[in-house]
Amino acid sequence: MNAPQTLHQLGQSLWLDNITRPMLDGGILAGYIRDFAITGLTSNPTIFEHAIGNSDAYDEAIGRKTREGKSGEALFFELALEDLMRAADLFRPVFDATGGVDGWVSLEVSPLLAHDAARTIAAAADLHVRAARPNLFIKIPGTTEGLAAIEASIFAGVPVNVTLLFSQAQYQAAAEAYLRGIERRIAGGLDPKIGSVASLFVSRWDAAAGKTLPSSLNNQLGIAVAQQAYRAYRELLASPRWRKVAAAGAQAQRLLWASTGTKDPTATDTLYVEQLAAPDTVNTMPEKTLLAFTDHGQLRQPLPIERNDGDAVIAACRQAGITVDALAAQLQREGADAFSASWRALLENIAAKARKLAEAAAR
Repeated sequence: MNAPQTLHQLGQSLWLDNITRPMLDGGILAGYIRDFAITGLTSNPTIFEHAIGNSDAYDEAIGRKTREGKSGEALFFELALEDLMRAADLFRPVFDATGGVDGWVSLEVSPLLAHDAARTIAAAADLHVRAARPNLFIKIPGTTEGLAAIEASIFAGVPVNVTLLFSQAQYQAAAEAYLRGIERRIAGGLDPKIGSVASLFVSRWDAAAGKTLPSSLNNQLGIAVAQQAYRAYRELLASPRWRKVAAAGAQAQRLLWASTGTKDPTATDTLYVEQLAAPDTVNTMPEKTLLAFTDHGQLRQPLPIERNDGDAVIAACRQAGITVDALAAQLQREGADAFSASWRALLENIAAKARKLAEAAAR
C-alpha cells in the first residue's frame, strides 16, 4: 500500500489540484484514481490558464467554437465544462459509493465577480444547470459578497466549494453561510442534502510571512492556522445546531486543505500533506506534490482535536510582528487579484489562439 492509499484509509480524501485535456485523453487521471486513491479534483483560473496556454490540445475546439460565433467567457466555460464533465463521470462511481460525500470536481465562477453577489448567484446557477452533473461543485470565493452568494446558492440547491479562505474566522463565516442556506431549505420543506466544502489555503501563509518571522518559525504559520480551523470544524460538527440539521438529512460541509504545494525550496516537498493528515477532511494537492508524497511521503499522526499547538505558534508569530487577521484579509484580497489576473490572461490567450487559427485557416 502506497502513502496516498494509507492516508485515504485514515479517512482523508485526496483530490488532485489540476486538470488538463491530455490528462483525460491519456488516461493519466484514471490512473491516479486507480493507483493513488484520488477521489476528486479541483480547478481554478490559473490551472486552466496553464492548461490552455501551454498546450495545443484545445486548439481544435477553440477553432471550431470560434467558427460557431463563440468567444470570451462563453467559449472558455464550454472548454472547461467539457473537461470537468468528463472528470465528473470518472469520479461518479466514488460519488455514488460514498453517498455524495466524495467524488467531486470543481469549477470556479469568474473571479471578476468576487465582489458581486447577485451576478455570482446567477453565474453559479447557470453553470450548475449546464454541467448537469450531481458531483460538480461551483467554486465561490469567501469574500463578504461571496458569503451572501454562498448562502443563496446552497438554498437554491447548487453544490458549492467555498474558495479563498485563509483563517479560522473566514472558515467559520463560510460555514455559517452554508448552514444558513441549509436551514432555509429545511424551513422551506426542501431536501437539505446539498454538498459543500470549505477550502482553506495553507502554504500562502508561510510564503507571505517568511521574511518577517525568525527562522525558528519558518513554515509553521500555515499549519497553525489550519489547526485552528480544524478545531473549529470539529466543534461545529459536535454542536447542537449541526446535529439538528444533520438529523434532518444534511451532509457536513467538509474542511478542505488547499494550496498544499510547498513554496519554500528548503522545506520538504510533502510538508503540508504530512502535517495535515486528518479524518473527515480533504487535501487537494498539485500533481507534483501527489507524486512526491507517493515516492517518499511519511504518514504522521492525525491532527489533534483537543490539544492544539497552533495557538502557541500563532501567539509567537504575533509577537514577531504578524497580525494574523490583517494578513488573512490581505491574502484573500491578493488571492482574488491573482485569480483575476489569471482569468484575464486566460481569455487573452484563448482570443490569440482563435485569431491565429482563423488566420491559418484563411491561407
